[in-house]
Amino acid sequence: MQMKHIGVIGGGQLALMMGAAAQKLGVKLIVQTPNTNDPAVSIASDTIFAAVDDATATAELAKRCDVITFENEFINIEALSQLAKEKVCFRPRIEALSPLLDKYHQRCFLQDLGIPVPKFKLPKSLFSVLKVQEKQYRENNRSQEWELQFPTVLKARRHGYDGQGTFIIEDLFSLEKKLYQNHPDKNQKDNLIKSRYLLEEFIPFQKELSVIAARSTSGEISTFVVVETQQEQQVCRRVIAPADISPQTEKAVKDIACTVLDNLQVVGVFAIELFLTNSGEVLVNEIAPRTHNSGHFSIDACFTSQFEQHLRAVSDLPLGNVAMKIPYAIMVNLLGYETRKYDYIDKRSKLAQIPGACVHWYGKSESRPGRKLGHITVLLDKLNSDEAMTIVKNIESIWYSE
Repeated sequence: MQMKHIGVIGGGQLALMMGAAAQKLGVKLIVQTPNTNDPAVSIASDTIFAAVDDATATAELAKRCDVITFENEFINIEALSQLAKEKVCFRPRIEALSPLLDKYHQRCFLQDLGIPVPKFKLPKSLFSVLKVQEKQYRENNRSQEWELQFPTVLKARRHGYDGQGTFIIEDLFSLEKKLYQNHPDKNQKDNLIKSRYLLEEFIPFQKELSVIAARSTSGEISTFVVVETQQEQQVCRRVIAPADISPQTEKAVKDIACTVLDNLQVVGVFAIELFLTNSGEVLVNEIAPRTHNSGHFSIDACFTSQFEQHLRAVSDLPLGNVAMKIPYAIMVNLLGYETRKYDYIDKRSKLAQIPGACVHWYGKSESRPGRKLGHITVLLDKLNSDEAMTIVKNIESIWYSE
């Protein structure tokens, strides 16, 4: 039975971009979001104004819809688990999110599935490996063989996104400074530090990859093309679709996606971000249990966008055709570079004049450095690396000009 009223926890640009897909499919979105000027408020049939981790508000949301899905993962998993016991329908289900929201738990989950990941450990102190005694993950001394080496990567276990909470650390002094900069009493703060941070191996990759995959209630899985993502300061700047990779690498990436979605019995869209190492190995970087920035190209370049596919899955509709309509696409994020209330209509008009360009604006009330304000996708009949960089430089010279 098709679900006609879909609740969405979160009201940012991802929920906004579900709006066009919802209209196409004849479903209504009811959004839970804190602010009246959040992007998705403009497309919602109804809105509950509350923080995304306000479970009381989510209980009210459940009364107004058939199923609840997620725009982000900044949720109160324990409180939502109680609602699930009371027969509130979440898609993806709460049990599918539980191993993924904490990056340490996510690493453990993937390792237990036999999926390659960078070596990792918890910083109980700067010099030892924590003996894990958490309820879900009781195996001791994970990656014990990995001796801390620099450069290393320090990650926040929760709530890191768009480069926030990820730090490349060059030496022991910098690591100690970062760990203890807000916690001067080392003896009292070790437990706090190990609960907040994860240390992992720095991977010298040849490419960063991503794949968007969807799974239906019947267990059907559909994967979009594997794309290359290009990051600067841990923030995605651009996406090239499809990635220039071997068939073997493409198969390895898609096999990982299918393994994850099947194991978790996911209903909906997930994104899997990966490293392709210099030796040709594929390692999972992170899993995002939702629609994702790396899939925005699909709005203009694919027969079915990631947003339509997600709504199809959670509303019990058949999955759509995710093939690309054109041979190539480049997506470039339009990031804030100043603190200002401005709509940048002049720059958007110039970008729209680029051949094959589709400009998407999120309607945010204020620009801040690094904030995702919109994106542009350029559709192409042919592509080589030189041409791609020429297009990117043209876009970025227009956008970041004074």
